[in-house]
Amino acid sequence: MKILFVCMGNICRSPSAEGFFRFHASREGLLETLHLDSAGTHDYHVGHPPDARAIAAMTGRGADISGLRARRVRPEDFHDFDLVVAMDDNNHDQLERLAAAAGKARRARLVRMMSYAPQHGVREVPDPYYGDERDFELMCDLLDDATRGLLDEVRAALGQETGDGRNSPR
Repeated sequence: MKILFVCMGNICRSPSAEGFFRFHASREGLLETLHLDSAGTHDYHVGHPPDARAIAAMTGRGADISGLRARRVRPEDFHDFDLVVAMDDNNHDQLERLAAAAGKARRARLVRMMSYAPQHGVREVPDPYYGDERDFELMCDLLDDATRGLLDEVRAALGQETGDGRNSPR
């Protein structure tokens, strides 16, 4: 299964989502069955590492994203990936337009990240870029829970069981 996480610049939210998903999938022995990536809808930071504040917040939670580099999402991503995960409504709308450009043969399903963590009662992962440490911690809290929810869905799609021996509920 191939999953692409997308935010605006690909230096805060989407690399953090990729990092959390890698971390959780690795702990469950599923990483080798997945292809994960992240991208931005804009080209502001192409080739750059994640924001230092995102790296620090993720490192504090046990996930290293320092080796990731920003790239811009491409129309062909909708052919190459099974799932494209948007961090907010603005990026979701831009991705819908890119998906239309990809044509009818596309295979990717477009979803919102926070649909996997409805317990938070929010629709979007707020962009912490212009914020402070608290904003990055909130981003991490939301993404940690949402990536766990997404992992439940992926596990079910792969026919895997949860840690308690049951099939995943999603």
